[in-house]
Amino acid sequence: WPLMIDPQRQANKYIKNMGKDTETGCDVCKMSDGGFLRTLELGIQFGKWILLENIGLNLDPALEPVLQQQKVRDGSGFVIKLGDKSITYADTFKFLMTTTLPNPHYSPEVSVKVTLLNFAITPTGLEDQMLGIVVAKERPDLEEQKNQLVKENAKMNKQLKEIEDEILHLLSTSEGDVLEDDTLVDKVTASKSVSLDIAEKQVVARETEENIDTTRESYRPVAYRTAVLFFGIVELANIDPMYQYSLQWFQQLFALSIDQSPKSDVFEERLEILKDYFTESLYQNICRGLFEKDKTLFSFALCIRIMTGNNEIDGNELRFLLVGPTADLAEAGPKLPAQAEWVGNQRWNEILTLSQLPAFKGFEGYFQRSISAFRVIYDSVEADKEKLPGDWGTRLSPMQKLCFIRAFRIDCLKSAVISFISEQIGSKFVEPPTFDIAKSFADSVNTTPLIFILSPGTDPVADVVRFADQMGVSKRFESISLGQGQGPKATKLIEAAQGSGGWVLLSNCHLMESWMTTLEATVEQLDPDTMSANFRLWLTSMPAKSFP
Repeated sequence: WPLMIDPQRQANKYIKNMGKDTETGCDVCKMSDGGFLRTLELGIQFGKWILLENIGLNLDPALEPVLQQQKVRDGSGFVIKLGDKSITYADTFKFLMTTTLPNPHYSPEVSVKVTLLNFAITPTGLEDQMLGIVVAKERPDLEEQKNQLVKENAKMNKQLKEIEDEILHLLSTSEGDVLEDDTLVDKVTASKSVSLDIAEKQVVARETEENIDTTRESYRPVAYRTAVLFFGIVELANIDPMYQYSLQWFQQLFALSIDQSPKSDVFEERLEILKDYFTESLYQNICRGLFEKDKTLFSFALCIRIMTGNNEIDGNELRFLLVGPTADLAEAGPKLPAQAEWVGNQRWNEILTLSQLPAFKGFEGYFQRSISAFRVIYDSVEADKEKLPGDWGTRLSPMQKLCFIRAFRIDCLKSAVISFISEQIGSKFVEPPTFDIAKSFADSVNTTPLIFILSPGTDPVADVVRFADQMGVSKRFESISLGQGQGPKATKLIEAAQGSGGWVLLSNCHLMESWMTTLEATVEQLDPDTMSANFRLWLTSMPAKSFP
């Protein structure tokens, strides 16, 4: 059975939509659910699709008979033993598994029992999805036509396949001369007529689709920018495990940005507005959840992503900026001049490595001839703001100047990076928004918790209590600090608040790692149709890999 690696939950959505069209339906469960084995039993018995979500690195041993398909013949059908029960095995039963782990390492024992499918989104796939969103918002008529054509084409192809299969079946079962088989001859004649009709429709559909695609493609630059930005924010998880953002959230933010951005009748201007407005909106929303120390790094990563997308970055220059020298060129290369002892061997090696970049060809020779001019930059308090000697100041691009600062005065690199970001994408990307609990609350919904990521010495509980008082919900506000034995109490508070429209604050989630799977299941089961719109769940946690 398939096990799908699904970090963006694309497979989940796809299977649930497919399952709706089946006669028996599709049931969804998790291994953390108390009755998941009972759901599985009923699925096997009644031939349903069973989707097991959010599995970890290990599978429940109780699934072994299903994974190994250990069914045995019993009369005209099959039975399978699940635990101590023998269950009738329906032919229409399908078992599918998904994991949200982005890069799971399954043991060989698990891998041989399942078929691993990678559903992680690709840049091209995401770009097409974002193109669909922007066209649906800007030109809903086109997107509707496009979707209708896709459905019709799929239907026609399915019809052709059914005709072929039926003819092949009749040929395989026909006895004697096939030309004398009236049923087969009539079927072939009817099929030819239907095939010609479908072929004509497909030609018309292809022409219409080409016209639609030409108009849709004009929005491609916006879709490309958004896809570039998504893969930039996904990498933030390498800095801190708490910096994780779902594709659904990203797409919702993009759709909201399209609605809220200023309008323009000039098409090219509208494209630029969409790109700039979403980029700024994303920056504002991401910065809200970053530690102060990481905000400049995020701005720089965002800037580099945008410039890479515009083909404005040289890979070798970026590699030198991030990594520096990878070999000691000073030992075997040109010696450090006696009058430049202040440079030191380490910095001289940086300069020699820098000189190997095409833009800096001959730089080490110029440096040796102009040591006094470079000494002025070296001694300057703001070396990154000093002009380079000779024509180097005009020859080098802003990125190349960063490489020089990295080699010559690495202590000034942060200041140089901030100036670089301001110059390339604007000063608003180096001025992070101040934290505003009211704005975060305004952007929230009752099914999504608001999370405070803690750093040592911080405690936002008092701020939440004060804000609850301002919003007039202090009487419906409950707070609990998580620890041993507090899980059931927290669950009861959440259940009670859903009906009353109260707020629940769970502090120090990192102290109850074992309960986090229960919390995740509780949040996933929140149904906006059955609870108050005023309900809010607030969480605080130190950075922790166990946090869902």
